[in-house]
Amino acid sequence: MKNIELFDTTLRDGTQGEHVTLSVTDKVRIAHRLDFFGVGIIEGGWPGSNPKDQEFFELVKKENWQQASICAFGSTRHPRNAPDQDPNLRAMVAAGTDTVSIFGKSWLLHVQHALNVLPDENLDMIFGSVEWLASHDRRVIYDAEHFFDGYKDDPEYALTTLNAALVAGADVLVLCDTNGGTMPTEVQRITEQVCSKIDNCVIGIHAHNDSGLGTANTIAAVEAGARHVQGTINGIGERTGNADLCTVIACLQHKLGYACVSEEQLSSLADLSQFVYEICNMLPIDRAPFVGRSAFAHKGGIHVSAVMKKPRAYEHMDPELVGNKRRVLVSDLSGQSNVRYKAQELGIPLDGRDEARLAVQRIKELEHLGYEFQGAEASFELLLRTIRGENTEMFKLDRLRVHSEQNEHGSEWSEATVAIFVGEHRELAVSEGVGPVDALSNALKRALCRFYPRLESVRLADYKVRVLRPEDATAASVRVLIEHHDISGKAIWHTVGVSPNILEASWQALTDGVRYYLMNSEPAKALEAAEA
Repeated sequence: MKNIELFDTTLRDGTQGEHVTLSVTDKVRIAHRLDFFGVGIIEGGWPGSNPKDQEFFELVKKENWQQASICAFGSTRHPRNAPDQDPNLRAMVAAGTDTVSIFGKSWLLHVQHALNVLPDENLDMIFGSVEWLASHDRRVIYDAEHFFDGYKDDPEYALTTLNAALVAGADVLVLCDTNGGTMPTEVQRITEQVCSKIDNCVIGIHAHNDSGLGTANTIAAVEAGARHVQGTINGIGERTGNADLCTVIACLQHKLGYACVSEEQLSSLADLSQFVYEICNMLPIDRAPFVGRSAFAHKGGIHVSAVMKKPRAYEHMDPELVGNKRRVLVSDLSGQSNVRYKAQELGIPLDGRDEARLAVQRIKELEHLGYEFQGAEASFELLLRTIRGENTEMFKLDRLRVHSEQNEHGSEWSEATVAIFVGEHRELAVSEGVGPVDALSNALKRALCRFYPRLESVRLADYKVRVLRPEDATAASVRVLIEHHDISGKAIWHTVGVSPNILEASWQALTDGVRYYLMNSEPAKALEAAEA
């Protein structure tokens, strides 16, 4: 079995997609999930381009990684700079990663009209930049930008750019279909020719999806000899996106016999896809191959009858191999095994069949209303504990009010009033905040801290809202995803709320976050604390 090196650029190329915005914390969370899944190289961003990416690389130095190598991205030196004086190259080295990815020009059109330099100067820029990075003990991945367009225009010059990087010390040469306009037959032919001429270096592929062929072109390159594959989870990225690693990995491993990740890791592919969608605050594509909710869905008549008797009659593979599940739309199959697996992972014993059955039933009811637990593990845990009969109601709402104003200068402020019961004790608190949700969070903590002093260490870290049915206009339900962390920043948890009223949805997610923290960090002895 031939091994494939996976290179994920969700955190860099993926964030260049329209409507994709990730906080530093989001990027770290996705990086850990990719590491757990088995991705070999995770491109974190461009440290020389913005403060967010610089902060990311500072944070990841302190994180523990199971097997992945974090990679800094950048370009060849500026024509006016020597490599050791180029700010971009210096920032890549300062990022402290053991792997760097650097792109250079392969197409004379770009050399002459974008860089406005002579062809030989471009070769010197490639050689000097790669050599300088390699001299700092970095593994250098050279991305030959617009390679296929450049090769079709001038094969000799395009190959010369690869050789410049190779001689300078590049470890991987990546052929990029940057405009996404190359056909699979062209990709296969050109990749074969490159592999026949450069047989002492790993060849990679980086494909965009502008012609709807990102995945096909990636697979064509691998079959032609490429062994390093770049892409993004769910294919997010600039314009129409990048090659979708979810589809690429499943095809390479289960259809063509290449080794990308372990079989156990592959079985979490659908979960990884949903996780990234949720963190990116994007609606999942149900019809996505392999990982989409509809990928193994069957509706009515002959199909349902046949697939229940012989699944491969209407399924090209076992959905569980990629972590998905078969769905019969007229009578959806239970998900008890999935619930039991997750409960075991959380350390929550589900006794007998009734608890698992009730959990599945409740999850289906909530998902129908718009809840999504993929990115809200804390709310999922509270749901299971409630079904088990555990007391998760440490407090109850009496009433709340939120008031926002804006003065003539455009300055805004919000004030929230919250009245709650803890046992027989009623507490009233008022607090201001930056926006209504922040004010509500502050008021809730102020009301509870008398009973649960350790709540002082809890911070509201992130807040996302998604309109579930935009066509319903102002009557649409919204899903709110909230992230909390403790004062150390080490404990992070996520909760969800759904309602046509955005404050109600926010309140659900806020209170779930507080209840989760109290259940997992402090015995429920509120009355003793209050009387003391």
